[in-house]
Amino acid sequence: MKDTLTVGLGNRSYPIILGNNLDADIEAILSGHREEKRQYAVITDEHVSLAHKAFFEKHFSGSPVMVLPAGEFSKDLSVLGRVYDFLAANRIDRTSSLFAVGGGVIGDLAGFAAASYLRGIVFYQVPTTLLAMVDSSVGGKTGINLEAGKNLVGAFYQPKAVLADMRFLRTLPPREFSAGMAEVLKYGLLGDAGLWEKLCSAGTLTPTHSELPGVIKTCCEIKARVVAEDETETAEQDGRALLNLGHTFGHAIEKVAGYGIYLHGEAVACGLVLAARLSQELGYLNATAVSSIMQMVLNYHLPAKLRETMSLESLMKAMGSDKKVKFGKLKFVVLHKIGEAHTDGNIETALVEKLWREAGAE
Repeated sequence: MKDTLTVGLGNRSYPIILGNNLDADIEAILSGHREEKRQYAVITDEHVSLAHKAFFEKHFSGSPVMVLPAGEFSKDLSVLGRVYDFLAANRIDRTSSLFAVGGGVIGDLAGFAAASYLRGIVFYQVPTTLLAMVDSSVGGKTGINLEAGKNLVGAFYQPKAVLADMRFLRTLPPREFSAGMAEVLKYGLLGDAGLWEKLCSAGTLTPTHSELPGVIKTCCEIKARVVAEDETETAEQDGRALLNLGHTFGHAIEKVAGYGIYLHGEAVACGLVLAARLSQELGYLNATAVSSIMQMVLNYHLPAKLRETMSLESLMKAMGSDKKVKFGKLKFVVLHKIGEAHTDGNIETALVEKLWREAGAE
């Protein structure tokens, strides 16, 4: 069974292909390159490379493949420089393509390399994690981290196609799958009450759960629609910024804890609970709704509070350097109800500090 969605961006529109075995689709792209004598290279990480040797041998035997260390530390300026050197050493030119085969880190890093190398080459997203399939591979946000904060260097640069092959999920470590579920929960909360109800009633999803393909498709549909309406996150209100639900808190957690201590989805899960509490404090959500959000987070063994005490001052400072700050003010995403979110740039600092303290900061 295969589904194809479209991210509608005019002449830059591209497909999201979802299925359980996309060998034929990948080979069709590669055979087109071979027929036209266009080169292609691959960026992946050591975990994916080891778990899917047969995949790489089948499709990329004889092609330049760069295998990077797995984890958030690879989204770094020094690693980006190594990627540029790899592309140059293998004579990748403007007719060539780059394939990002991995999770969100690989997709973000390789996507930014593609956006900036020779001022832009074609790249394809082949996401191998749940988080990448439902979120980071779609929409063209690429980038790397700086010491000052997460994703502070990057570009909006759309892929040529996204090929989400769900067989990759069968080798995904349980912790990584759970981290991806944080982004799935986010989509239900911010824009689809029906999806949220399905998630609540389906039990705990697993890589082989019958509901998972449909859930992934729904998340991609939501993301594609939002991106088509506000590609570069410039809407004055709501727009693509809604996809940051939980992320303003989550990015601060990642930064202060040290990149890699929390998986991105784990930090986002904690951020979702904080966003729910913020929404409750503002009078939108009741205690029952907040409790249901917290329970769904805990069902996937994700953190609802900080695992260890963090400095409140450091967390607030990290939020202040977030890329979403405009004119010195930070915009939060709040839930008016489950399935309906809005941005709010008038949140009092004292309230944010109170929520951090409840979560374990001091």
